Amino acid sequence: MAHEFWISPDAYQVPPGGTLTAEFRVGQEFAGAGYVFVPGRSERFELVTPEGVVELSPRVGDRPALNVPSPAEGLNVAVHQTTPLKVTYTDMDAFRRFLDHKDWDDLEAVHAQRGLPAEVFTETYVRYAKSLMSAGSGAGRDRFVGLDIEIVAVTNPYVDDLGGGMVVDVIYDGAARADAQVEIFEKAPDGEVAVSLMRTDETGRAVFPVKPGHEYLVDSVVIRSTGNDDAEAGPVWHSLWASLTFKVPE
Repeated sequence: MAHEFWISPDAYQVPPGGTLTAEFRVGQEFAGAGYVFVPGRSERFELVTPEGVVELSPRVGDRPALNVPSPAEGLNVAVHQTTPLKVTYTDMDAFRRFLDHKDWDDLEAVHAQRGLPAEVFTETYVRYAKSLMSAGSGAGRDRFVGLDIEIVAVTNPYVDDLGGGMVVDVIYDGAARADAQVEIFEKAPDGEVAVSLMRTDETGRAVFPVKPGHEYLVDSVVIRSTGNDDAEAGPVWHSLWASLTFKVPE
């Protein structure tokens, strides 16, 4: 199983004048350790508010990484993009499991066609995380903010009727990502996590049922060639991870 990265608010909803705080987490099945802020691993970190975009500049070692007192009232969307990180595979089995999990199993044949080794090759990856948080009324809309891969919430879980489900769009390289796998992690109030898979339609849209009091992590991943076929010269694969977190009010 691959390790997801997500923004984990301490509280998804705060009263007017409250403080928004959130951790960076890495883990599996919506469970993972919190991490301190490391500037060298952060390419972009901001809060999109009803009054504009606020660039966030935590200090080295800050935890939680996001700590914003008295945010603008309405929907606040935290956005974080990591710098490129690297993982080295020492055997094909681990890479195959990753491909299978993220619905890119056809790349195993491409790997062989490119003449790449079955042992010792490198992948780079970048995480693109968003989180929907509410201050006061929670009114407002998420929007595309220009990430290389991005999940955009079409519905606002804090003010909209979710009887027809939560609606999200998956955007890659500025265009709708059609027929793409979306993984949904649903955490109940007692901490139990359910995992489901679905696919976007031809417009890059996915609609899924949600429950009051439950927390959600939505994930979609693209894996692509770096254009380098010499494993000794550098990374041969690059993956882009999009995540979105939110919680449905009771």
